[in-house]
Amino acid sequence: MGILTRKTLESVDEASEANKNQLKRVLGPFQLILFGIGAIVGAGLFSITGIAAAEHAGPAILLSFLIAAIGCAFAGLCYSELASMIPIAGSAYTYAYITMGELTAWMIGWTLILEYAIGAATVSISWSAYLISFLHDVGIDLPVALIASPWNPTPLPDGTLATGIINLPALMIVIIASCVLIMGIKNSAYVNAVIVSLKIGVILIFIAVGIQYINFENYSPFIPENEGTFGTFGWSGIFRAAGIIFFAYIGFDSVSTASQETINPQKNMPRGILGSLVICTILYVLFAFVMLGLVSYTRLGVAAPVALAIDQTPYPWLSWAIKLAILAGFTSVILVLLLGQSRIFYAMAHDGLLPPFFARVHPKWKTPWGASLILVPLVGLVSAFAPLSVVGNMTSIGTLLAFSLVCAGVLILRYTHPEYPRAFRVPFVPLFPLLGIATCMIMMFSLNVETWLRLILWLAIGLLLYYFYSRHHAIAK
Repeated sequence: MGILTRKTLESVDEASEANKNQLKRVLGPFQLILFGIGAIVGAGLFSITGIAAAEHAGPAILLSFLIAAIGCAFAGLCYSELASMIPIAGSAYTYAYITMGELTAWMIGWTLILEYAIGAATVSISWSAYLISFLHDVGIDLPVALIASPWNPTPLPDGTLATGIINLPALMIVIIASCVLIMGIKNSAYVNAVIVSLKIGVILIFIAVGIQYINFENYSPFIPENEGTFGTFGWSGIFRAAGIIFFAYIGFDSVSTASQETINPQKNMPRGILGSLVICTILYVLFAFVMLGLVSYTRLGVAAPVALAIDQTPYPWLSWAIKLAILAGFTSVILVLLLGQSRIFYAMAHDGLLPPFFARVHPKWKTPWGASLILVPLVGLVSAFAPLSVVGNMTSIGTLLAFSLVCAGVLILRYTHPEYPRAFRVPFVPLFPLLGIATCMIMMFSLNVETWLRLILWLAIGLLLYYFYSRHHAIAK
């Protein structure tokens, strides 16, 4: 049929049927949209936005959101086509396996760890910062040694920076979320639906209340003058900020990792992916507009910028209520990102590229409990010790690389398998996939050199693992 890979499109339906008895199909389009919103709206909006505005774009972060949204729109269309064709757990990993072969798929799966596992760690760090702020508001101050790592100075409610021994709250939320996932996808969907409803309500309240107290002087200058280095304000800063806050959009693709747990995935996957993306883009622009109007961008470079913005309103009750809801919202992000990562581990182990333990399914709850269990120390240690800015940038560059390859996958399959049924088709091919690749690449090259070096090191480690283990244990289909 033209693609000489271990998997072919003709075997997809058989593989999906064989896995029906392992993962349970219980998710509909509404639940998928809520999963997408649950993953998308989180640390990228509530934390990374402030840092990107303070250090790179200023009020023009609004343009950065639109640039990132354009890249996501093209990638989302491509994800939707591939998800409608290939309803198997594994997201971009599975798509790359079918379109580009085993080695490329391994590298994508390895890169997706940066998106999901490291992304969950990033959100847990912000979750901890908001928990500290909330507890301080109600008169409780945790010991500094237990709320900050030696390598990640944490801002305390009084404005000072503190270093401690371990970020224990970040570690604990990872453990709790992993336990919820192990106990069943349907239970996870119910928990996520409740949290997402609360989170969206909070965003709408913040917009409605905050817009009344906007100081329009905070939007001037809208595009701060470049300070002489690439990425520090000016148009280069806008594009660098777009690459950084791209982290704010990750999540819609995690919907595709639940294909084998979705009812009628050919139709419901595109609905879940595109629906969650459109809703969140609208909320993002409105939310950022209000936050930047309440506080000067120069003061937003902290882990909990929304808390700072809320303090500009005359409603003390609103401050702790919104912080509590943000904590709940972050919990849903962590939940969905860990869901996506565990399903990718499951798919890779099912193919033999990872040890069989990762593919173990719980006999009662029908979830890949082995993969979820492994994520506790992996994500937990990063959450407890890593700096927020480092893990945030790593998540963005890994996501952009994965999205570029998904767009390329659509082009390859249109050429090699034009006859294969597609419940959803990307319009204007090859223009839209090429624009998706170009947009993602521009944002990738806008990130700093240190982030690129970390990505290269990460990929080198992945190649070593593939060479010494995965290629010898891959299961031929």
